[in-house]
Amino acid sequence: MRATHQEKLSNMQNIPPQTVARYSGTAMAFHWVLAAAIVTVFGVGLYMTGLSFSPQRLKLYNWHKWAGMTILALSALRVLWRFVQKPPALPARMLATMPAWQRVAHHAVHFGLYALFFAVPLIGWAYSSAAGFPIVLFGVLPLPDLVSANKELAEAIKPWHGWSAYALAALVVMHVAAVIKHQFIDRDGLLSRMLPGKQG
Repeated sequence: MRATHQEKLSNMQNIPPQTVARYSGTAMAFHWVLAAAIVTVFGVGLYMTGLSFSPQRLKLYNWHKWAGMTILALSALRVLWRFVQKPPALPARMLATMPAWQRVAHHAVHFGLYALFFAVPLIGWAYSSAAGFPIVLFGVLPLPDLVSANKELAEAIKPWHGWSAYALAALVVMHVAAVIKHQFIDRDGLLSRMLPGKQG
């Protein structure tokens, strides 16, 4: 028989919070640096698209491209690190009360985030190449074009960069909302896995 909600809550109370396994310091650094970078780049992207043609707009576009390439590189390193250092299991207190559909949603959102970490900058890179504006990383390192310059192709790619960025933003909001729920409603120790410092 399936356990009732009350039984699940009772089981959760019997599981000590100190048993929560945490991510490594390197994984935490990747997480928080990428989180800050993605939020900042998304905000700058929204701002710069509303500017009229000017040196400031060109400067922000270049910065946006450099940041996108940096996010792409950090995402690749983060995935490699996950193969080297497996992520910790979900907290026992969380598994005691988490419905099956929430576990599916948990893994689906994480998969979507990782996919878009790569898709958004790669689509932006392809758009820049098709538009005839090669990326020169930090103004010193020219990157190869992903596609040949083609105005029609650039126009076709352009909206996909925006759509994928909004999709990433939506998943980030969902991720943050889930963390808030687990931290302040379920109180199952999920957030502590990704916070530096000693666990209380």
